[in-house]
Amino acid sequence: MAAVGEDDAAWERAIAAATKTASGATSGPKSLTLDGAVKSSTGRLPSPALLERFAASLEELSVAGARLSSLAGLPRLPALRRLSLPDNRLSGAAALAAVAEACGATLRHLDLGNNRFAEVDELEPLAKLGVEALDLYQCPVSKIKGYREKVFALIPSLKYLDGVDAEGNERLETDDEEDVEEDEEEGEEGEEGEGEDGDEDDGDGEGEGDEEDAEDGEGDDDEEEEEEEGDEEAEDEADEADDDELDADEEDKENIESKAGGSSLPNKRKRDNDDDTNGDE
Repeated sequence: MAAVGEDDAAWERAIAAATKTASGATSGPKSLTLDGAVKSSTGRLPSPALLERFAASLEELSVAGARLSSLAGLPRLPALRRLSLPDNRLSGAAALAAVAEACGATLRHLDLGNNRFAEVDELEPLAKLGVEALDLYQCPVSKIKGYREKVFALIPSLKYLDGVDAEGNERLETDDEEDVEEDEEEGEEGEEGEGEDGDEDDGDGEGEGDEEDAEDGEGDDDEEEEEEEGDEEAEDEADEADDDELDADEEDKENIESKAGGSSLPNKRKRDNDDDTNGDE
């Protein structure tokens, strides 16, 4: 019991030191790193109460090099997506059953490198989880013939085993960045949804106003077209009137000229007759 108490005191000090610089202090840390902070004398994790206080916020937990041989007492961590337990003494299906029960619903990345898993069957508790990346480097199981094919067949959700996919392509750092971005986007979707609803309402109001403005603009255009047509008709009528006046003036002029020409012709003939008479005398 003394060893358990000493371990818990050491774990509590390590957790306190780690959470001082952890992000999200107001709502609890999202990431907790306890690598090498404690060398467990019992081979167990700290008492569940020490980690349960962060259960609502904790998304990443790393406990490397702590001499762990059991995961019994791992508390429920419903938001945990990454669990790193490399360089320990873990083995057997019971350890992974504890992982599945504590955070199986959300877990996507599990690092068990340099532990003591020796058979593919020990990984059975992971078969029904949504784990996408699993590390078993330097574990005895990685030396088994057909190890990669068997593990990929056992865990359908698996995309990367020891940093490499089923086709032998290495996992890129950008894949990790995309995973982080996806997590952030999932957390922001609810807030953005409310804002989008408000924007849609505003957009409808603006659309109606734009339609009314468009209708007003069409009415103004119609009035302008009618005015232009009226002006053109008036100009045409004025031009026709001017043409009529010109035609009338020309007719009057011709009549006058014709009259004048008719009166002068007899006078000219009379003078010619007089001349002829005078010549005969």
